[in-house]
Amino acid sequence: MESVEQGLAARPPGAVKMQAGGAPRRKRTVAVFSLLGATLFWAGNYVVGAGAVHNIDPLSLVFLRWAVALVPLLLIAQLVEKPCWRSVAAAWPWLLALSVCGLLGYNLLLYFALEHTDAFNASLINAFNPALITLAAAVFLRERLTPLAVAGVVMALAGVLIVISGGDLGRLATAGFGTGEVLMVGAVVVWTAYTVTGRLAPKVPPITATAVQAAVAVGLLAPVHLAKGGLALPATDGALASLLFIAIFPSVLSYVLWNRALTVLPAAGAGVFLNLITVFTAVLTLLAGQVHAAAQFVGGAIVVCGVVLTNVPAFRRQRRDAQLPRG
Repeated sequence: MESVEQGLAARPPGAVKMQAGGAPRRKRTVAVFSLLGATLFWAGNYVVGAGAVHNIDPLSLVFLRWAVALVPLLLIAQLVEKPCWRSVAAAWPWLLALSVCGLLGYNLLLYFALEHTDAFNASLINAFNPALITLAAAVFLRERLTPLAVAGVVMALAGVLIVISGGDLGRLATAGFGTGEVLMVGAVVVWTAYTVTGRLAPKVPPITATAVQAAVAVGLLAPVHLAKGGLALPATDGALASLLFIAIFPSVLSYVLWNRALTVLPAAGAGVFLNLITVFTAVLTLLAGQVHAAAQFVGGAIVVCGVVLTNVPAFRRQRRDAQLPRG
């Protein structure tokens, strides 16, 4: 597929108004809306998932989610990315590890957590993820960790503790952590492992990688359901609608929209949009009539500020790269 610069080379000078980075303004606008759609659907996974786990157990929900999403993911991967399946198969140990950490481990812990805590609380704890990934990359990938990034990680962690404690940090010493919060912290750790592993893995087209990981997740969970005597199918129209939403929007469309946007926008800039998952979750739960405590908003704001502070070096690199002359 032609790059953006190559595609524009054939146009007369001045035919398309350009912005920094060489992308047409229209494509950048479409990319921004794609990121907004992807994060909105991922936020919907928290909100809809919180209701779904009361009708479908987490093991069945994860199995059904990826079983339904598998076919469209494979079709889109073949049509859009046209992967070399021999090369994909050669990366099977990495794809297996990624599936166990991401599509299985993260989602199982998330849905188990949603049985014990609300969607907004879970999304606030999840917002700490980019800061933890920065820390893990410094430890395991030897990436440089600046003092500003360390300050951001500490700030984001403080925000998470405020959320978990409900604004009373002293309560943690006596009452400890809630079950849902502990499970959600576990989900964040598992996703961090997924991200670090993904940076070390051989390059596989992203939608293709997701499709293969979905197939692995379904294959690994199928014997578990056979051993326990079957899986819990949606018993009501509402439960079926929740499953279909989770299987189509956050499982397929979010990945397609996100990866489409990355063909136009740099990864560092796109990563900022992940903080909108928490914002959208807050809006959706408020629209659903849920009442949130002040500690959640204060802690969430501190987490987001800490994550932004952690990623300041990446933003600076992005701005510097955009100013470099292009050959």
